[in-house]
Parts: sequence; C-alpha cells; structure tokens
Amino acid sequence: MEFKQAVRARRMVRSFTSQPVDPVAVDEICDLARRAPSAGNTSGVEFLVLEGAETMAYWDVTLPADKRNSFAWPGLLNAPVLVMLWTDPNAYVLRYREPDKARTPLGAGEAAWTVPYWFVDSGAVMMTMLLAAQDQGLGAAFFGMFEHVEALRTRFGVPQGCRGVGTVAIGHRRTDDRPSRSAARGRPPLDEVIHRSHW
Repeated sequence: MEFKQAVRARRMVRSFTSQPVDPVAVDEICDLARRAPSAGNTSGVEFLVLEGAETMAYWDVTLPADKRNSFAWPGLLNAPVLVMLWTDPNAYVLRYREPDKARTPLGAGEAAWTVPYWFVDSGAVMMTMLLAAQDQGLGAAFFGMFEHVEALRTRFGVPQGCRGVGTVAIGHRRTDDRPSRSAARGRPPLDEVIHRSHW
C-alpha cells in the first residue's frame, strides 16, 4: 500500500471479528513500530502483547463483566491482539547522562525534561503501529489505560517505573464497525493549521 493511501485510509477500528491475526504479522508491526523516532535512540518503549484467549485477562481488569452489557463498543472485545505500550522515563534520564548527551541538563531527572520525550516517542511508536496494521490490511485502534494502569501492572507483572501509555487493538474489521462521534468533527482546513513565517 502506498504511504499516502495508508494515512488517508487509516481510522480507529472498534469492531473486530474473532479471526486470529498471524503472529508473524504482529511481530512485523511491532518491529516496524520500534523503528519510530526515539530521543537519543533510547528505545524506551516496550510492548506487552496479548493474543487470542489471553486478551480476556485484559478486559477482566479494565472492563468487568457487569459493565460489558452497557459498553458502547462490544466488538472491541473481539480483537484477537492487544498490544500494551509501556515506557520507562528513567531509561531516558540515564541515556542523557551518557558522555555524548551529558552536555544537556536532561540527565538530572524527569523534572529536567520540559517535554517528556518518553511520551513523544510512545506517540511515534503508536502511530507507526496503526499505519503498519493498515498496511497489512488489518484494523487497529488506540485507547488509554487511564485508571487501570496499576491494576494492569500488577496483573501482567510490569516493572515499577514503567509508565502505561495505552493499548493498541489489532484485528480484522467487522462490517458493522462505526466511527465514533468525534469523527463527525472533521479536520480543520490545512491553511488554518500551517503558519508560515509568523503565527
């Protein structure tokens, strides 16, 4: 698929069939995602992949059975692959204490980062995953962990210090998939978001 086609066709998919996704395709998506830009080439974003029946453990933590009947996107629970993104801010701090980066103040600690690049990098990883899934002919959606981060950490043994960024669901799109209400907002015209020479 051409890059422009992938970008323009991509959208969040929230209703999946239960058809499995080839594990080779999942590995390729993650491999492409880890090649996204990374501050200082820190590579501080890691993947926790759940496939098949394993995905129900995620939903048991984040969407208990008594809340599922009223859930607006029941087809999301069919996604055969869930990839949690976790990032380690300390990896960035330690990287910027190394000799080639020590001239910056960023090795002093998380507070020295006016922009937390562990989240910037996570966004780049996430977007690469979504486009890689699109390129494979698969659907994907990103959603947050929010108040479930600590429960997910405990359930899946994620080390303390790692920050939960969010989850990417991957699978084959069902024909009843529908856009969220947010999609109706559209995008602003290009000339409203490009500022040339001066704001």
